[in-house]
Amino acid sequence: MNQTPRSRTVLRCSLLLVSLGAVAIACGEAGPDPMTTKPFDAAKQVTFNTPRGGAKVDPDKPLEVTVKRDEGRIMDVSVVDGTGHHLAGELSADGVRWRSTGALSAGAKYTARVSTEDAEGSPGTRTLTFATSAAKRELSVEFGPEEGEYGVGQPIIAELSAPVEGKAARAAVERGLKVDLKPGAEGAWHWLNDEVLHYRPKEFWPAGAKVTVSNNLQGVKIADKLYGGAPGKPLKMTIGDRMEAITDASSHWMTVLRNGEVINTIPITTGKPGFSTRNGIKVVLGQEYFVRMRGSSVGIGGSEAYNLPVYYATRVTWSGEYVHAAPWSLSDHGSRNVSHGCTGMSTSNAAWFYETFKEGDIVEVINSIGEDMDPFGNGYGDWNLDWTEWRDGSALVADTRPDGSSAADSARLRPRV
Repeated sequence: MNQTPRSRTVLRCSLLLVSLGAVAIACGEAGPDPMTTKPFDAAKQVTFNTPRGGAKVDPDKPLEVTVKRDEGRIMDVSVVDGTGHHLAGELSADGVRWRSTGALSAGAKYTARVSTEDAEGSPGTRTLTFATSAAKRELSVEFGPEEGEYGVGQPIIAELSAPVEGKAARAAVERGLKVDLKPGAEGAWHWLNDEVLHYRPKEFWPAGAKVTVSNNLQGVKIADKLYGGAPGKPLKMTIGDRMEAITDASSHWMTVLRNGEVINTIPITTGKPGFSTRNGIKVVLGQEYFVRMRGSSVGIGGSEAYNLPVYYATRVTWSGEYVHAAPWSLSDHGSRNVSHGCTGMSTSNAAWFYETFKEGDIVEVINSIGEDMDPFGNGYGDWNLDWTEWRDGSALVADTRPDGSSAADSARLRPRV
């Protein structure tokens, strides 16, 4: 039989293997592949910096895993808490030390699994369970408003039990405050000061949306020796129709829209010169069927003093700006601005407005010669910041200005008047 050079070579190799069979068998007895060997117990090889006797670990200190240089090296470390969160860490280049870079949670249970290799390359493993001590200082969070149905302009408020300073600490807070919105929409937190932050979407809340706000900070390290406390009850809100009242102080008319469609136009009067109504977007804060309005309560006296019984009053600022019935100026509605800053209308129109609008609905004033609505401190003027300015107040997405400041540095929550 004729053989090609390749076939002759194969034949010679086969014969060689047969003749050296004993040698081949002997080579196979050198030992099993280390990759298929059952890992040995690395309890004597691996050392943790945790206290002896099961004492709880200080969460303010990093976790360390080490092996002696002549006893092999660490191949992998996995540290997971009871909720499935992994603790971040770094392995040294020589493989003899692993150190956590993420913060341990306070009052948590962890399982650490370490894979090693000895000096001969055989695999080892060790598992350790440990618990961290409870926090001595805890940060609690109170959400607002109360559970219920609100308009598309209602911001979410988070009030903290202790001041939180610094971008890293604030970012930790924001990551733990979860806002679940269905249908979804882009949104962000904005810090008013060290203890108060607001959340709003880029645009108004979608009509009919369901919002759930929860606190997932329990045990999470916020700052030095400050950890998140108990989560408390989640806040649940339902968003109603998109109700907007566009108050034109120049034409003296209000246009009311529901979900973008005009449903009413109302003749009005707004603030006269010297008391001009603030321009901008305001959010309904509450409603009072009857309220006695006194000029003295807002610093108005002398010839401008007043003391009036007012019905169907819908509040839009803490300082006393309302949409309300003003039957004493009926002849001026639709033609002149004669109020001290409120938006006045007939009693029947005010009753309709009172029954149609609710907390969180939008009242926007345009074409007034008054000042602009303050974004914070006199109601909810959050929507008067554009999206870039709003995001600038978040520690997670803020863009720092050239001087190193941000919008959050200058925004302060002023007391209600």
